[in-house]
Order: sequence, then structure tokens, then C-alpha cells
Amino acid sequence: MTARHRIAVLALDGVMALDLGIPSQVFGCATDSAGRRLYETRICTPDGGPIRASAGFSVQPDYGLDLLDWADTVIVPGVHRERLAAPTTIQAVTALRAARAAGKRIMSICTGAYVLAAAGLLDGRPAATHWAYAEDFRGRFPQVELDADVLFIDDGDVLTSAGVAAGLDLCLHVVRRDHGSEVANRAARRCVVAPWRDGGQSQFIERPLPAPGDASTAATREWVLARLGEPLDLDQLARHARMSVRTFTRRFREETGLSPGRWLISQRVEHARHLLESTDLTIDQVADQAGFGTAVSLRQHLRATVGTAPLAYRRTFRTPA
Repeated sequence: MTARHRIAVLALDGVMALDLGIPSQVFGCATDSAGRRLYETRICTPDGGPIRASAGFSVQPDYGLDLLDWADTVIVPGVHRERLAAPTTIQAVTALRAARAAGKRIMSICTGAYVLAAAGLLDGRPAATHWAYAEDFRGRFPQVELDADVLFIDDGDVLTSAGVAAGLDLCLHVVRRDHGSEVANRAARRCVVAPWRDGGQSQFIERPLPAPGDASTAATREWVLARLGEPLDLDQLARHARMSVRTFTRRFREETGLSPGRWLISQRVEHARHLLESTDLTIDQVADQAGFGTAVSLRQHLRATVGTAPLAYRRTFRTPA
């Protein structure tokens, strides 16, 4: 049996309550086909003592900073910015530097990016945080390539996310990266959340309540998902939704945060990943059934999304029969 991947959640005083619970929930729901858990998640504080959460309750951890030596991945949840100068935060910053130097994967949720930036772990790297703090973050850490428009950023060994629910997206992305889409989708079902949102999706998603009689693009999206292998264009989608192309495009972006074209590609990539993991179809057949047409197109889009070629992806994530 493969050893569980070990995750240390480093909580600082004033930790955002939801951010603190996300890693344990998501990674705790990641299991293999036999139901065995793939991750072990533990929570620590800089001195091993209790801290106050943003929601007004106390958190009593079981571990101190020595937990970072045990961990394979270290996650820093969001924290109030005014706590950055606290002595315990300075201790955490020093420990994070040592963890990164030791080859640990480092992640942050929401304003946890402030702590990573204070440790110098984001210097010259792309990073995400909550859009509401973008101006303040850039003023404090001009050396960081902040992108306040995206849900999360995977920069290899250092990953950051935007606020609140984007932490769910980042953790599910990591499960998907580590173990493939089948495991991530199963974890998402257990958590009753969307199984996948593109990290590059905008944080600024407008979802106004539709006025009486307003149409939605939801039915058309369901229609598309049943026809991913067919040639589809914007005119067809708009006709199915009984809207003009201009209205359909606007409504689609309001509801999903993505253009129809980008959303369609993301769904085709997701379907291709599932086929690579769960079938013995050739690469040409996968490309055809996912709607890419050619293996070359599939390779280009898969590499752009997950950084690997179809055959390499299959070798890594193929589910045994």
C-alpha cells in the first residue's frame, strides 16, 4: 500500500475559519478505488498552542512547527494582514523558508499568500490572493507577480489561491494533479462541490438573479456535454439557447466566468483526461471522442492544461481494470 501524502496546515492567530477547514475536508475525502485515504492532514500553530479564529472561537492544535519536518506539503490558510508582524508569524515565516529549502510543496489559501510573500517564497513568481486585497498586496510585495483575476495559480512547487471557495478549487486541483480526475471527482462528490473550475477563471463572476422570463445557458451547457465529440461552434450554441450570439456570449460569461469557447475546451480536456484514465482507447480515438479531432490538437491542449502528453498522463493516472 502506498504511504499517504502528509499535509501540514499551518494556522496563525486570526486564521480564517473556512480556510482552516478546507484542506482537511477536501484531502480527507480523497480515496482510491478501494476507499483507502490518500492523504493525512494535521494542523499546527507556530508554538503548538491555541489560537483564535476569525469567527470568534479558539483552535487547539495537536502540533507545533516541528510538524513541517513531517509534512510533504504545507498549507497556510488565510489570516488577517495586521497579524503579519506578530512574533509567532515571524517564526512561521522562518519555518516556511526551511520547509521550501527542504523540498516541501507549499500552498496558501486567500491571504495566506501574504505569509508566503513575507517569507520570500513568491519573489519573482506568479501568485493569487483575494481580489479585495490586491492593491494592498502589490504595495507590500511589489516583487511578486500578483494576478488578482484568477481563482488559483499552480507554479509547480508553490501554489496560491484566491479567497474562500477558491481554496476548494485549489485543493481539488492538487488532488487531480496527484491522483487524476477520477479521484478528484470522487472527492468533489463527497464534498458536494463542483468537481473542477479552471484556475484561470476570473474571480469577478457576476451572477445576478435572473429577471422573470430571463433565459439561462444551463440547458445548452448540458446539451453540449452530451455532444463533446461533435463539431460545435458559437452559432450552434446560441441557436440552441434561442439567443443571439451576442446575448448568449454575455449570459454565458455571467453564469460561468468563461467565454463559451474557453469553457468548451476545458470540458473537452476534462473528458479526454477521463478517457485516458478509464479506457484503452488509442490517443486518436480519445482525441476524436473528446472533440479535438486530431491527436496533435489533443496533445497541445492537454500539455497547456496539465503540462504533460497524453501517453505520459495515461501511464501516471490509468485506473487498473
